[in-house]
Amino acid sequence: MSNTAAVITISDKGSRGERTDTSGPAVCGILRDAGWEVVHTAILPDEAEQIKAELIRCADEMGVALVLTTGGTGFSPRDVTPETTLAVVERETRGIPEAMRAESMKITPRGCLSRSAAGIRGRTLIVNLPGSEKAARENLQAVLGPIGHGIDMLLSNGSADCAGEHHHHHHHSAPPSIDRWLREVKASPDAAKIGMYLTHNGVVRETARAAVREGDAGAAPVRGMLFSYDREKVDAAIRETYRMEGIYCVKVWLNQGELRTGDDIMYVLIGGDIRPHVADALQFLVGKIKSTCVSETELY
Repeated sequence: MSNTAAVITISDKGSRGERTDTSGPAVCGILRDAGWEVVHTAILPDEAEQIKAELIRCADEMGVALVLTTGGTGFSPRDVTPETTLAVVERETRGIPEAMRAESMKITPRGCLSRSAAGIRGRTLIVNLPGSEKAARENLQAVLGPIGHGIDMLLSNGSADCAGEHHHHHHHSAPPSIDRWLREVKASPDAAKIGMYLTHNGVVRETARAAVREGDAGAAPVRGMLFSYDREKVDAAIRETYRMEGIYCVKVWLNQGELRTGDDIMYVLIGGDIRPHVADALQFLVGKIKSTCVSETELY
């Protein structure tokens, strides 16, 4: 299965429709040619809070393996992409922008002026690219191969193999921190409207589905589960939940791959004005995800 990627263009004029975005589509083309699945694109203004929220959404809610931004890495007072990236990531990966700047310096001395940053949030790698199409292409092509290897290590249970042998990895995602989710939501503009938060944490159980739902006492215990989800359907369910009365916060994380008993399947956080609205939204969203968005195969 190909790794997933999101491409976010940061441009005031692009977000207002005053300039055609060529960097984002060029980056998407390079990724697709290299076998990546581009699952999300966006164009945002140079506004720190909007950029931060989009990066968090791509990492925490969509579970994208690689997020690439283009633009906002220069010296202009409006260029805030590196600062917002470093505020979001948990571990900085300085070698990636260093390699990109070294490549740019071979072409122009002004390559040293790029302030691009990169880092890891959970199981997502976030990398800033320059805003010009030419520079974005050059920078990405300089590091895409090593990035692929880094993503393999990030998504594996252990370190990725460096000797050329192929091993099977269970591509689990790292579960989110509910405390971190709450801190982020409580710092958002909608925080003052929220009077109640409710969470849901689904876990792989040992008891077979047949024993729980059909009363089959002879059903063998479950040792694990193959779990996958349709990202577009999950996003649609989240948008539908946001349209419910009194709901101002929806966060979803889903695991994937071969899971064992006790592994986390999903985390959901709903924030809204009053408990009845939040409880209804949580029940709706969890039910929608389970019934229409995921595939579960029990392993015995």
